[in-house]
Formats: sequence, C-alpha cells, structure tokens
Amino acid sequence: MAIDYKALKSKGFMQQVQENCFSLRLKVVGGNLTAEQLTTISKISKKYGEGRVHLTSRQGVEIPFIKLADIDAVSAELEAGGVNTGVCGPRVRTVTACQGSKICPSGCIDTYPLAVEVSDRYYGRDLPHKFKFGVTGCMNNCLKAEENDLGIKGGYVVEWLADECTLCGICEESCRQNAITQTEDGIVIDEEKCIHCGRCVKSCTNDAWLYQEGYLVSFGGTFGNVIAKGEQFLPIVLEKENLFQIADAALDFFDEHANSGERFRVAIDRAGWDLFKEKIAAVYDG
Repeated sequence: MAIDYKALKSKGFMQQVQENCFSLRLKVVGGNLTAEQLTTISKISKKYGEGRVHLTSRQGVEIPFIKLADIDAVSAELEAGGVNTGVCGPRVRTVTACQGSKICPSGCIDTYPLAVEVSDRYYGRDLPHKFKFGVTGCMNNCLKAEENDLGIKGGYVVEWLADECTLCGICEESCRQNAITQTEDGIVIDEEKCIHCGRCVKSCTNDAWLYQEGYLVSFGGTFGNVIAKGEQFLPIVLEKENLFQIADAALDFFDEHANSGERFRVAIDRAGWDLFKEKIAAVYDG
C-alpha cells in the first residue's frame, strides 16, 4: 500500500532522513503549553520517539523519530492528552506571540488571547503557499513581526491630560523618538515622529496620559529563500474587528493573485503593491 506522504505532512508528520520515521510537529499557539500538555508530550516522546523533543524557531514543538506504524496511536494518545498535531505545507501555520501586556511591563496589547483568535480563525487554511502570523506586544518587537507574512504589533494612541500633568519631564526623557517636547505651556507631541510605543504612558507617575490600544500591521515579511521585511503602510488599527477584516482581505488577495507554490511577498511583488495597498486601504477605511 502506497504511503501518502503529502497527507501525512499536512497533519504535521514530516518525513525524516531515516526510513519510515517522522518528526511530528505539534500545534502550539503563542508559545503556550500547559503543564498537563507538557506531560503528555513527554510521555509520547518516551514511548514512541527517542525521549526528546525539538523546539522550533517559531515556538513550536516537534517529536522526532515517530515510526510510521505508530502514527495512528500517537495521534490518538496526543488528542486524549489535550495536544493537537500541527500542520505543514501550503496553509496557515502556527501563530506565534510574545507574552504581551498581561506579563511584560512593556506590552501594549494582550497577545495570547489575540493569537488564539487568529489561530481559531485561520490556522490550517489552505493557501497557495505557507502563511505565517506573528503577534508582538510592543515596539520592542520581540517576535519580530516584520518577519511574518502578516505581523501584528501592539501600540498606543495617546492623549496628554494637561490638568493631571506636573511637567516633570519624565515623558520627554523616556521618548526615544524625540516625539515629545515640553514647553512652558505644556507637552507637544510630534505625530510624525510618534511610533505608538507607549513609553510616555508607562513612564508617567501622575496618570497624565489617556491611551487607546491599537495594532500596527505589516505585510509580506519572509525570511526563507527570499528575505524581505514586512511593509507597514496603514495607520494604527484601533478596532479588533477591523484588524480581522484586514487580515481576511490579505489572505483573500493571496488566494486570488498567487501562483501555486508562491509566497505572499512574491505574489504581492508580482501583482503590484499599488493594487495590494488599494485593496487593504479600502478595508481599513471601510
């Protein structure tokens, strides 16, 4: 009976150099696993592999040396232990995320719940080629959002509150972009220099800033055979619903314009950035 390696790969079983051995990629969203899931993975690795796992560059976990004859048993036991197998091939891959504002003091958005929403909406969707999402909580950019086909970076839109401000100068000192100037009359923000990092808010000891969380979106990043930094051309996105509308439009554009086996960036380059920006801007404005 012929082995359908393509079907196995689509379920996360990647063929190794060794005959009838597979490195099994697991589904890990935002780099988060529970202690119970880790226990399950450990048991499977010891029972069916070589007692070790590989941590991938995208926060994933792979169990190498899974035998062909054990694939069904491994899948069933993982599922029983609350662990899902991953996906490979031309589809939306694991969504990565940093720890975000719930844990990191620098974070501007709560990244893990957003990564779960992105994963629930898109993970495993068939496309002309693989497609990667990355969510990072702030301008420190620990997850390197621009390396992804679609990167999401947290940011703040800020408003200075004159009545609460003591003009201590801390916000001006904390702004690395020199977007804040303190004058005799108050605080002046240079909107062209502001990158929405939120350091002014986080450094203030008098709650003299209002802020709204938002999302900075980049498109077309890739660090594989083709290396390109994702392009950020939209203003900050303030509503999550609008963020998903933009992501929907980006994937639809990829589906419509890409050739089979062509990465998102290459498809945009060939179809034209002007056309792509027009499609995305229409959704943003709408």
